[in-house]
Amino acid sequence: MTATQLSTDTERDALCGFLDKQRAALLRKLDGVSDEAARLAPTASSLSLLGLVKHSALWERRWFQIIVAGRVFADEWPQTEDPDPDVEDFRVDESDTVAHWVGYFEEQAAVSREITAGLDLDTPCAWPDLAHRNLRWVLLHMIEETARHAGHADIIRETLDGARGL
Repeated sequence: MTATQLSTDTERDALCGFLDKQRAALLRKLDGVSDEAARLAPTASSLSLLGLVKHSALWERRWFQIIVAGRVFADEWPQTEDPDPDVEDFRVDESDTVAHWVGYFEEQAAVSREITAGLDLDTPCAWPDLAHRNLRWVLLHMIEETARHAGHADIIRETLDGARGL
């Protein structure tokens, strides 16, 4: 989807379209990358392509299903506190695969779209700690975060094999 194809007829169209564009940009960075290469952290940071997608998938679920919609999942954040969930979410090992995390990310994004379609943009977050925020704020935040991670992924991919462009 190009910027000219992106519908801005409504605020919802624009927010959802820009988020989908960033989601797609992040996932494109894994096209043709092996599991082994996707686990590498080839830059000065500890980030890998697979870690970025894993983190993004987990927070896609958390932001829309837990924070916005108020769903509760046993043995998942925030009920089980990792020492530092943001650090742990980026860690990958030999059991993490491109197919698994891309598939999981796509599943979570589909659920996020369903939740978003059924709520007004002014709907406050169901999670009490963020009840002062609304769906609009979450969409803007997710555009920001997903774009940031797509940019990280672009640098990592270029370092791995020279491929460039979002």
